[in-house]
Amino acid sequence: MFVALLLLLALSNAVSIDAEVGRCGSNPILDPRPHSVSILEFGAVGDGKTLNTLAFQNAIFYLKSFADKGGAQLYVPPGNWLTDSFNLTSHLTLFLEKGAAIIGSQDPSHWNVVEPLPSYGRGLEVPGGRYQSLINGYMLNDVVITGNNGTIDGTGSIWWELFGSHSLNYSRPHLVEIVASEFVVVSNLTFLNAPAYSIHPVYCSHVHIHNVSISAPPESPYTVGIVPDSSDSICIEDCVVTMGYDAIALKSGWDEYGIAYDRPTENVHIRNVHLEAFSGSTLAFGSDMSGGISNVLVEHAHLFNSNSGVEFRTIKGRGGYMKDIVMSDIQIENVHTAIAATGHCGSHPDDKFDPNALPLLDHITLKDISGTNITIAGSFVGIEESPFTNICLSNITLSTNSVSAITWKCSNVSGFSDSVSPKPCPDLENPSNYSSSCFSYLMSITERNTAVL
Repeated sequence: MFVALLLLLALSNAVSIDAEVGRCGSNPILDPRPHSVSILEFGAVGDGKTLNTLAFQNAIFYLKSFADKGGAQLYVPPGNWLTDSFNLTSHLTLFLEKGAAIIGSQDPSHWNVVEPLPSYGRGLEVPGGRYQSLINGYMLNDVVITGNNGTIDGTGSIWWELFGSHSLNYSRPHLVEIVASEFVVVSNLTFLNAPAYSIHPVYCSHVHIHNVSISAPPESPYTVGIVPDSSDSICIEDCVVTMGYDAIALKSGWDEYGIAYDRPTENVHIRNVHLEAFSGSTLAFGSDMSGGISNVLVEHAHLFNSNSGVEFRTIKGRGGYMKDIVMSDIQIENVHTAIAATGHCGSHPDDKFDPNALPLLDHITLKDISGTNITIAGSFVGIEESPFTNICLSNITLSTNSVSAITWKCSNVSGFSDSVSPKPCPDLENPSNYSSSCFSYLMSITERNTAVL
């Protein structure tokens, strides 16, 4: 009976990923993995106390032998499976049954330390290395992390305390980090209490993240939900994310290291998401964006209970660009600043950055947006030497509260607006030539996303 159950799960849940995985609306094709094993077969104990790292490592090492035979599935049954970091392999499905929870060890001495990412040059929080993430993949092809609403829990409180007391020896780990891989699916799971990021695809292509729930407490410092980083052909859809800092943040490297690595985040489609971010932004771009961010389409989003709704962040010395970005059909509620862009956000990794590396912010379109209980409608504070240009606003109605007498803040920015309430600053009410540029561009990026993603 048990073997029959495993075979049924292998047939019903394994995924063979097609070439269009990056385009939302083209879901991965479900094909059977011909081989499946349970973590129980490798001596794992789901009591929440026994450390199962070796069981996960041995199971995946065994399943690696099936990579050229159609791939394999590792089945995690109900239980609390305590573990340290482990690495996935290509042509693998990690499947968490309902009631199954992979739980990260709270002992930092159990976590391996790895080199910093080359596009960052050092750990984000502490110079030098960084703790390896709970679930890792490196140079993989066709990897799936899915389930029947199982849970991956980082038990991040110990890491948040170390961060708050400035006691970290290395930068905090993430829950899931997939590096330099392609055709990746993360779906049908709950992610809790990440030490830092929850899902971090970096240097990846063709990543599909859908139907996941991600949360960390409001007081968790600088926790972020989904972080596409120097990656392309990304679909994020049907997700609910509630985090201490940012819900979704697009990134592409840090100052001179990101400029040298030169890999942008591009061709990203985000839709049907509910995002909440206590002290940060529900949808953030940067501030680490030195490799560039472009060709992004966001639609059908609900942004709520946050410090800011949409925020573009950069600073002199970053270099890079944020351009060709369209957001439409957005609902914003109970947010301090609905739409923001700042050229004065972020720190530098060291004193080797080039202060003359000026970032570019250009061709940003926001349309069909409504908001309630907003304190500041918009804040666009550009860089004097590199103003923000071609900001296009259309059909936006934001109901502001009485907390602030100022509804818009603008400097070193130019653009066009049509049917925007409250009325934006004069900098965003430029003549009709901006209008034609805005909307011809809007049509082109929508067509391009459909074709490329």
